[in-house]
Amino acid sequence: MKKRVEHIELKPEMRVDELVDAMGKSGVFSAGRVAKAAEIYHEMLEAGSTIFMGVGGAMVPGGLRRVLTQAINEGLVNVIVTTGANVTHDLIEAFGGYHARGEALVNDAELRERGISRIFDVYVPQQVFELFEDRIQPMFADVTKEGARMSSAELLRRIGSRLDDENSFVKAAAVKGVPVFCPAVADSILGLQAWLYSQEHELNIDCLRDVREVVELASNAKEPGAVLLGGGVAKNFVFQSMLLTSQSFKYAIQITMDRPEHGGLSGATLEEAKSWGKLAPDAKAVMVIGDATVIFPLVVASVFNRRTQKL
Repeated sequence: MKKRVEHIELKPEMRVDELVDAMGKSGVFSAGRVAKAAEIYHEMLEAGSTIFMGVGGAMVPGGLRRVLTQAINEGLVNVIVTTGANVTHDLIEAFGGYHARGEALVNDAELRERGISRIFDVYVPQQVFELFEDRIQPMFADVTKEGARMSSAELLRRIGSRLDDENSFVKAAAVKGVPVFCPAVADSILGLQAWLYSQEHELNIDCLRDVREVVELASNAKEPGAVLLGGGVAKNFVFQSMLLTSQSFKYAIQITMDRPEHGGLSGATLEEAKSWGKLAPDAKAVMVIGDATVIFPLVVASVFNRRTQKL
């Protein structure tokens, strides 16, 4: 028999890392996997790993905006790959817009009449998209003064350097020198606005430059690690960055709600990634099945606590 399950014991004034450690002592189900994710993240930081983070879906409307910003500011990530949605919604708040709590079970036709777009139980009023357009169009004009052809990472660096909102992960990344790639930028409101601008002005977001730049980063990565929130384009772009290099990811954490049986990448296991050479055969890896808006803050807070306790 292997180690016995040690039942989680809660204590008054328990730190998050202590709770996660207790979950790790149980060692089973999702509790054990959350603890393993925190342990692997800590190991990556101790090893000086170059950490690539894939942020899928709509994590910013889901409340993770400041967590992403804190992770950047605290040195928990070196390269970010994300969706156009996350960038769009980060910029909406940076420009003074907001996201509102709503209901998942609602008359969506009525919401449409009221000018409200829904992301599960998050409401986004039409006026914030109008604000977004009013702010992003002149910003495109400003950033293209430095050249109209650029990678998505360069575009977001230029935009981030012009933001005032300290809670913006796009701004934090620009300040800290963390490249933010958005390889499917066309598939977003930001992409629509970029297309509108390009109809009368010169703007070329070069997706092949994205590939060149991320492969260069992967080639020079030390003890490379991947942290994946969700899947999709963000996950694949992170993983494929290693295919043209002489190394594979040595660490990997994925938090997802998806399943592997239908062949989609979002639910594909990390073991499967080894067959492609994306993940090293002896990589330290864990896949946590769950909501990233719940699990990722626990993992990051645990890492924060452990680092603070060492100081």
